[in-house]
Amino acid sequence: MARDAALIAVRDVEKVYQTGDVEVHALRGVSLDVHGGEFVAVMGSSGSGKSTLMNILGCLDRPTRGSYVLAGRQVARMGRNELAETRNEVLGFVFQSFNLLARTSALENVELPLVYRGIGSKERHRRATAALERVGLGKRLDHTPAQLSGGQQQRVAIARALVGEPKVILADEPTGNLDSRTSIEVMALFQELGRQGITVVLVTHEPDIAEFASRVVVVKDGLITSDTTHDPRDAASVLATLAPSPVEVAKVSVAAEAPR
Repeated sequence: MARDAALIAVRDVEKVYQTGDVEVHALRGVSLDVHGGEFVAVMGSSGSGKSTLMNILGCLDRPTRGSYVLAGRQVARMGRNELAETRNEVLGFVFQSFNLLARTSALENVELPLVYRGIGSKERHRRATAALERVGLGKRLDHTPAQLSGGQQQRVAIARALVGEPKVILADEPTGNLDSRTSIEVMALFQELGRQGITVVLVTHEPDIAEFASRVVVVKDGLITSDTTHDPRDAASVLATLAPSPVEVAKVSVAAEAPR
């Protein structure tokens, strides 16, 4: 049985930046297919080209040469407005620094992409609430980022990426500012999204994080030097072996000390 057409199809992509009289070849002929529901980790050292590749996949930059087809659409032929619509409707973004509005509630942060689509407030509220419940923050709707832990802030950012019902989540070093346990919690969430059919492409420099993806692509000197699939570590199983977080311990202690 033939496999479905790739959701992401990159062919012979090159990216050249002009710095004065010097040409910098960030990508040197990269080809990559990613299918629906895959969880792909992209690895590489600083300057390898992985961030440039991520920017092209996210329609934030255009290749100098080569083609990029996203969800059946040739990205090179898109105008500025169509690129913006594609970013808002097909893609969801998660960043290392969360990029949340500091004085705005979790619910309002998650609603923001829907504001750009012109969706009414009642429907925005419904969708944003559902997205936050999906990442386990249904009881934190009115909390601002300052009232949330780093892991909870990243969950808000993931909910914001999900609220537009994207086909692809692009995550750029999403665990870079998180402790080990919280990082695994985020990986468990990404794995669950993959089981629900959402494609996740994750940039990381951490091999232990890449182990939770089912496919690892290594970029070096603007080329893909390795593209391997493997049985991923199950994040939920790893979490079950770890000691509870200090927050969970504190909750148990408060419950035990509560008057009966």
